[in-house]
Amino acid sequence: MSEAFDPLFSVHNHIAVVTGGFGQIGAEFVKALHARGARVAVTSRSEVADPAAKLGVTVDADRLLAVTMDITDQASVEAGFDRIVRTWGVPTILVNNAGLDTQPSAPPEVSGPFEQFPAEVFREVVDTNLVGTFLVTQAAGRRMREAGLEGSIINIGSIYGMVSPVQDIYAYKAEDTGIPFIKPVAYSAAKSGLYNLTRYCATYWGKANIRVNTLTPSGVRRDTQDAKFQANYTARMPIGRMAEADEYNGALIFLASAASRYMTGANLVVDGGWTAW
Repeated sequence: MSEAFDPLFSVHNHIAVVTGGFGQIGAEFVKALHARGARVAVTSRSEVADPAAKLGVTVDADRLLAVTMDITDQASVEAGFDRIVRTWGVPTILVNNAGLDTQPSAPPEVSGPFEQFPAEVFREVVDTNLVGTFLVTQAAGRRMREAGLEGSIINIGSIYGMVSPVQDIYAYKAEDTGIPFIKPVAYSAAKSGLYNLTRYCATYWGKANIRVNTLTPSGVRRDTQDAKFQANYTARMPIGRMAEADEYNGALIFLASAASRYMTGANLVVDGGWTAW
């Protein structure tokens, strides 16, 4: 199947790791890499007995490996990578996709004003989105470098790590429930840290041929989102709609493959024009 793809964009026979790979975007990343011939280790905090069934993959299920990993726990991260190496070898592609966000359905104690935002929630989000990405990147990059392998590490950023949230989008919540929703600071602060983590690792590992880039998406449409949120969000979006979950796959394959072999320390923004305003 992989022979049908342009060799410039080939990930055939590569070993890839996707953290948070059973989530909405993560699952699409896993399926895109798998369809192009990669062996894909899919990490999640909870144990998954049959990753192929969970992802809806019906062929070549032997190229999928579910790895239980808490990315905030260094011992869990190291154990997860040890298992991947024992099973297949050292990965050459890492997608740091796992993370926490706060949705408009969040309870008031974590979605209220900045002045009352709980410090413990801030720490939890930063611990997952930034510290967790650091731990996974450290574990993967070290193994790539020790093995003398070229690699591609892709950190999944967010428009809200580049620019501040547009709070007007969420103002309708107060009209409907009497409780205002404020898009919290923690997600933005944690995601913004990824950009310099990317640049640091790109320069640190540059001569080892380990490339590190950020892929920045904007909001993805979900059936569970209410109509007012979608209407407010798309009104602010130059392209006129939210993204579908699979619309970042092309950018991911580009960054994972030799097509981007001279690209490192960069931020590939695929946001429907959000940050162009």
